[in-house]
Amino acid sequence: MTRVRLLSLDVVRGIAIAGMLLVNNPGSWKHIYAPLEHAAWNGWTPTDLIFPLFIFIVGVAMTYSLGKTTEHGSSRRDLLLKTAKRALLIFLIGLALQSFPWWGYDYAHLRIPGILQRIAIAYLFAAAIYLYTGVRGQVAIIIALLLGYWALQAAAPALEPGADLGAYLDRAIFTTDHLWQSTKTWDPEGLLSTLPAIATALLGVLAGTWMRSDRSPLDKVAGLFVLGSTGVVLGLIWGGLFPINKNLWTSSYVLFTAGVAAHLLALCYYLIDVKGYRRWSQPFVIFGSNAIAAYVLSSLGTLTLELIKVGEDDASLKVYIFRKFYLSWLEPIDASLLFAISYVLLWLAIMWVLYKRRIFIKL
Repeated sequence: MTRVRLLSLDVVRGIAIAGMLLVNNPGSWKHIYAPLEHAAWNGWTPTDLIFPLFIFIVGVAMTYSLGKTTEHGSSRRDLLLKTAKRALLIFLIGLALQSFPWWGYDYAHLRIPGILQRIAIAYLFAAAIYLYTGVRGQVAIIIALLLGYWALQAAAPALEPGADLGAYLDRAIFTTDHLWQSTKTWDPEGLLSTLPAIATALLGVLAGTWMRSDRSPLDKVAGLFVLGSTGVVLGLIWGGLFPINKNLWTSSYVLFTAGVAAHLLALCYYLIDVKGYRRWSQPFVIFGSNAIAAYVLSSLGTLTLELIKVGEDDASLKVYIFRKFYLSWLEPIDASLLFAISYVLLWLAIMWVLYKRRIFIKL
């Protein structure tokens, strides 16, 4: 087994983080180019590929961190305990983000599901499965998760917003007070749809196991492309019965997005780790080396900009900056995009300072 850390892992993780910052921070939510918006329901846009890409890479990276540690003699029990502590911390940070600024917050309406919460759960369960099973067991569990989720959702009255089985369970368990307040009847990171998200992480585990093998670099690239193409094709075919849908995290969505993620990993691995073309990738290395920190700190930055009120109309500081420095000379949709790009570059500069000082915030 190779023990060399792949730079391409940081790059792909960094691409996912940069993508998150870009799509989460437009100058105005009313003016967004279509590729930077989520699909309204069924279907997909480039934006819908970002979150599963990150979870897929969590699975890939897991094989390097946990695999290397087990080879050095650490017990699976100790590793699982450390993983559980890390997952709990990520989960709690997710809750803290959603309750910012904390003082005076109405905790009776705190949203419990969320992006970091889903990452934490998928990471924990995928790690446990990786530590206690082999490739065959992992494949069997992936198949069971995807087919089982399909069967459960097939029993729902309809795969429409708020009508699927996952929405029913979320309302029963969390009540509408603790769901996504934009809908209050369903949550895009709900409990039931976290099951196929675990499968997304496990597909990353399979890719990581392949990457850590003793096969030649070109064999690894070819294998990832085959894996990716298989996932894309199966996802599209299955999508005819169980539509590709990010909000429901459908089984077809899992296969399709994991296939795209495998293609991107193969491409980055070939360009960076095999051919040595690294200069273009440095911004993504910087983001990928401090991925969770970049996401959390930038999210806090966004929330702070929205919290501070300025001007005669008591607009948020974000709105004030957007109007004065972007909307004043650009068309609304271009101003909104440039604001988002500027925000990504701002956090790239901040993360660059941490990177140069060798400060890596590990949870």
